[in-house]
Amino acid sequence: METAKRTRTFTESVIRGMTRLSDQYGAINLAQGFPNFPAPDVLKEAAAKAIRDNINQYAITWGAKRLRDAVAKKYFDWYGMEVDPQTELTITCGATEAMAATLLAIVNPGDEVIVLEPFYENYGPDAILCDARPIYVSMAPGEPLDLDRLAQAFSPRTRAIIVNTPGNPSGRVLNRTELKAIGDLCLRFGAFAVTDEIYEHIYYEGEHIPLATLPGMRDHTITISGASKTFSITGWRIGTIVAPAAITNAIRKVHDFLTVGAPAPLQEGLAVAMEQLGRSYYEQLAGEYRARRDLLVGALRESGFYCEAPQGAYYILADFSALSQLPSDQFAEWLVKEGGIATVPGTSFFSRPELGHRYTRFAFCKTDDMLRKAAERLSSLPKAAR
Repeated sequence: METAKRTRTFTESVIRGMTRLSDQYGAINLAQGFPNFPAPDVLKEAAAKAIRDNINQYAITWGAKRLRDAVAKKYFDWYGMEVDPQTELTITCGATEAMAATLLAIVNPGDEVIVLEPFYENYGPDAILCDARPIYVSMAPGEPLDLDRLAQAFSPRTRAIIVNTPGNPSGRVLNRTELKAIGDLCLRFGAFAVTDEIYEHIYYEGEHIPLATLPGMRDHTITISGASKTFSITGWRIGTIVAPAAITNAIRKVHDFLTVGAPAPLQEGLAVAMEQLGRSYYEQLAGEYRARRDLLVGALRESGFYCEAPQGAYYILADFSALSQLPSDQFAEWLVKEGGIATVPGTSFFSRPELGHRYTRFAFCKTDDMLRKAAERLSSLPKAAR
């Protein structure tokens, strides 16, 4: 018996695989992007109270009203976006489900979906699950988006472009000129921009500009975000989708059949936190991540890696070619076993392995103590096989 053709090009998540390898060898896990420090107390206490108050059954499929109201208010307060929580907002089981549900709702077999690379490893498979064809457009680390190359990738078959800013693993924060160019192409070809903005409050340079706020783009943008990174609750699995009402209706039907709904008491806990935590929380979050970034960037450079300081998110895509000529996957395995540090091979983030062969990705969403220990191990790395 054969499995479906669409799954035959899939591999297990390399990111999750590296976490298991890290556990096996007792390494410092700078591979998977989950914080190792606690979530805000107000969040935990509110969720626990919701459980004690017996909010333990299904929430409304597309999200608890209190949370949808809080998310809509935040979009208006931060970005001036008017979002109808009744008809334009869906709560999902994380941003990962949000992306899958969105593409399944808008993409037809044979359509093309543009993916900027390097990319988060789910984007290509998400397009393939829709029987669509992913079209990859290279955005070289540290370089601006090549707008001419992007324009050449669009065609009458283009249904959507996935835009991740701040970006994983690139660390790029797309600027207004780049976003406007993307928006203009979407308008010209009648395509959707599906934006992954999960790191919207973790940036160090420029500003975060939701593509939906640019002229003409509100009806052509589906905005995905969530609570995992902002509140250090990657295990709670709460994502959000903002889309025009007609598109939201389709997304909600897909979401219903995929997962029914996100955990009810955790939605209530998040709603309380969003109501109570002001701008100072988000500003402090970015400041603390900036310090972690600077610590790890400095350690990597001193150890012989080449890397650009990321403009946003909490990853560093580092070039190790001055240290070793091993392929990326073998270097990452060597680094776990011999250096005691787990990373993600760069090949996980590119459509062709050769494009990522000299990179490995470090995550710095860790305590200062863990990052300092990682810096010590980096400074005393044994010689890598060449």
